[in-house]
Amino acid sequence: MKKTTGPYPALTVDGGGASVVPNAGSMVLLRTAQTVGLTGALSDALAPWRKPLARHDPGKIVLDLAVSLAIGGDCLADLAQLRAAPEVFGLVASDPTVSRLIDALAADAPVALAAIAAARATARARAWSLAGEHAPDHGADAASPLVIDVDATLVTAHSEKESAAPTFKRGFGFHPLWAFLDHGTEGTGEPLAFVLRPGNAGSNTVVDHIAVIKAALAQLPGGHARGKKVLVRVDGAGGTHELLAWLTRRRLSYSVGFSLPGKLAGIQAKLATIPDDLWEPAYDADSRLRPGAWVAEVTGLFELDSWPAGMRVIVRKERPHPGAQLRITDVDGHRITAFVTNTTRGQLADLELRHRRRARCEDRIRCAKDTGLANLPLRDFTQNQIWCAIVALACELTAWMQTLALTGHAGYEQARRWEPKRLRLRLFSIPARAARTGRRRLLHLAATAPFTALALAALDAVAGPPRHHEPHPADPRGLLVPTTQNSAGQWTRRPPERPRANRHIPMPLSALHGTRTPTAMTHDKITKDPG
Repeated sequence: MKKTTGPYPALTVDGGGASVVPNAGSMVLLRTAQTVGLTGALSDALAPWRKPLARHDPGKIVLDLAVSLAIGGDCLADLAQLRAAPEVFGLVASDPTVSRLIDALAADAPVALAAIAAARATARARAWSLAGEHAPDHGADAASPLVIDVDATLVTAHSEKESAAPTFKRGFGFHPLWAFLDHGTEGTGEPLAFVLRPGNAGSNTVVDHIAVIKAALAQLPGGHARGKKVLVRVDGAGGTHELLAWLTRRRLSYSVGFSLPGKLAGIQAKLATIPDDLWEPAYDADSRLRPGAWVAEVTGLFELDSWPAGMRVIVRKERPHPGAQLRITDVDGHRITAFVTNTTRGQLADLELRHRRRARCEDRIRCAKDTGLANLPLRDFTQNQIWCAIVALACELTAWMQTLALTGHAGYEQARRWEPKRLRLRLFSIPARAARTGRRRLLHLAATAPFTALALAALDAVAGPPRHHEPHPADPRGLLVPTTQNSAGQWTRRPPERPRANRHIPMPLSALHGTRTPTAMTHDKITKDPG
């Protein structure tokens, strides 16, 4: 016998574990999909692509792909993580079946994307209705509007793909444009729409911006398509005559980055004429006064006749942070930035802070890239459009889960703001053991996992599905009941079973029919099994 001297226990590892379910914590995603009606909406929307006598529902395949991305996958083959746990995810399609479905959807991409978008809109309306006061549109008005952030990102292609092209950053790939709904400081956000574009697409293409904003407005529940209670935030790429005029005609609020018109010398001369008492202190991210930063309105200093009526120009000047490279456009050592808005009420510092919070869109893009957007794995352009729709579905499902299930738990106040990597580490990766008792199927979450209590509380927070008309597609034989009961010993131990008749247990003749019946042994006495 050798004595272990290392810091970790010496273990003999094999692959003979049974009834062990990996990624069981992701069941909260399935419960959320059920509760918001996403399972039924996808099944109905994609019914035209289901072949006669097909074993797999296209809606469930798409939802399974979205769940696989939410728990860390980045390609179609990562669906094997779900296929390995039929106790939780039910019957999962094979890789060839998934590939054939993607090809079928891509063959009629506009119609397929519209069907998926319709299912997403239906589920979104249900999710916001269930969220109550935590819904993004709760109390939305002109003073506190719904915020849609529009921004583009670069996705690198490491091989030849259809429509991949050189990018302005000397890369190669795609330049998709996304629209996200901001949940504010208490939450994260959810994608509303996207436009997949080649890598050489322009940053300020008006047609693309209008298309993605229209698609985003169509995703909002009824009553939010127009009006000042919807604010569209765009960076400097949206500061064009055509886009601002279109937003004005749609009567939408906007806050858009802006390049001051004129030559540099003239701009600097005009800004130098602003009296010091007209510069108001700016706020930091926590709405506190920021030393060395000021804001002022300069609408009357520039010729704006060709721009939409009611547009206000607000500039911000601040001292560059230590180590920042100075620019030729700096005025007296101050960095100058500008934006335009049609909001008429509120302090300048509040309006400027609201515009700078557009940077949260960068967080949403980073989370989307952690959920499958970092790599477009398919060859055809239309196939990658379907992939982007699945990425949006995965991000939305995660956001709805956080809003409905991870809000209001004592000790876990920040759980609603967790990003995908933290959710996977703490929640989705919780293992479990599947068991049966009577007519119920149980899922014993690991009692030693540090966030099992949060997982159970999240499952309780999500309302149960309407089982009479929408059974869980991943669990057609009945709903799994997560629990940590019967966990006094090791959580991987198999549950006790009823004694079965074998050659070591005598089987006496039945008094009535002379047949042998199983018996049950209690201590040292053999008694007839009443069953």
